[in-house]
Amino acid sequence: MRCGAIIAILLTTLVGSGAAQRSWPGAKVSRGTLSFDGKSTLGDFTGTTTTLTGEMTGAATLAEVRGWVESPVSTLKTGNSRRDRDLVKTMDAEIFPSIRFELTGVTPEWERGDSAGVMLAGNFVIHGVTRAERIPATVVSSAEGVRVRASGIRMDLHDYEIDKLTRFLVFKMNRDIVVHLDIAFRE
Repeated sequence: MRCGAIIAILLTTLVGSGAAQRSWPGAKVSRGTLSFDGKSTLGDFTGTTTTLTGEMTGAATLAEVRGWVESPVSTLKTGNSRRDRDLVKTMDAEIFPSIRFELTGVTPEWERGDSAGVMLAGNFVIHGVTRAERIPATVVSSAEGVRVRASGIRMDLHDYEIDKLTRFLVFKMNRDIVVHLDIAFRE
């Protein structure tokens, strides 16, 4: 649910590409997708949004890049309008309208041509709770900008004080979700 964490979600995210010796220009989110996979007594489902804002700062090295990505909770869609309403209610979107990831560090792990494997360090701000997280991601630099992808990010909704996961005493959502991010930045 809150992965829209991520992204929240995503996040995430806002890194340049894989060369530590090259400088990285500042850029803004040009497009992206934040999604999460959830499970409930009614079956598995995916929540998705393409409404993302954010930016990455310019820096002399990849490790110095910072930034943020944010998404409104109300834009997460699961393909079921009732579940979408429950998601907004469970996330207390009137009080906590956004999911945000604030990038505080980038650790390059490998580099091949225009691609790099990195570890993104930062804070997810979801449902009024701020938690430090580390996200393995792939960054690709091209003429179109910088693309950041991260998949399989496991999150526990209880870590973000999201506890109202049962409806009508029968329908229950699992507290564990898996978040996926695919975000493009452009100068």
